Amino acid sequence: MTEQGRGTHPPGPEGIPADAADEAGDAAAAAAADLQAQVAELQDRWRRALADLDNLRKRVARDMEQQRGRERVRVAAEWLPVLDNLERALEHARADPSAIIEGVRAVRDQAVAVLKRLGFPRHEEDVGTTFDPSRHEAVRTVAGTDAPEGTIVEVVRPGYGDGEHQLRPSAVVVATGNR
Repeated sequence: MTEQGRGTHPPGPEGIPADAADEAGDAAAAAAADLQAQVAELQDRWRRALADLDNLRKRVARDMEQQRGRERVRVAAEWLPVLDNLERALEHARADPSAIIEGVRAVRDQAVAVLKRLGFPRHEEDVGTTFDPSRHEAVRTVAGTDAPEGTIVEVVRPGYGDGEHQLRPSAVVVATGNR
């Protein structure tokens, strides 16, 4: 019997039996189809992940805007009593001028208290301390004082806040020594 009589096919163009080539081709086509299905699934996951990320960004932006709005309302509400007291002081301005000074001081103290509640305490106790560029702004220096060099001798404008939460530094006059 010849090779052909045993149920095998004649060799293909590359010397591989035709049925083996057909099986290899079927296997390659199945592998390619499987890979295409995996790529399609991964692309679908990727698109869903992008959509989820976009939705998250939108939600975070919306939440931040709502939080800003709530914070603006809270800060404005803190200042309303100060505004009310300023209006009262203006109403009483015609009556007794000495009461105006007392009223303005009271309103200033109330405003300082509001800033403290908002996290920005007032600092004016700096006289006699050493100049610290992270807390102070030197607006002038003076020589010929009894204070050691680098010591604060006058607070021109108080500072508000601490550390990272500093609203503004204290404006101070600093001694330069006895020259």
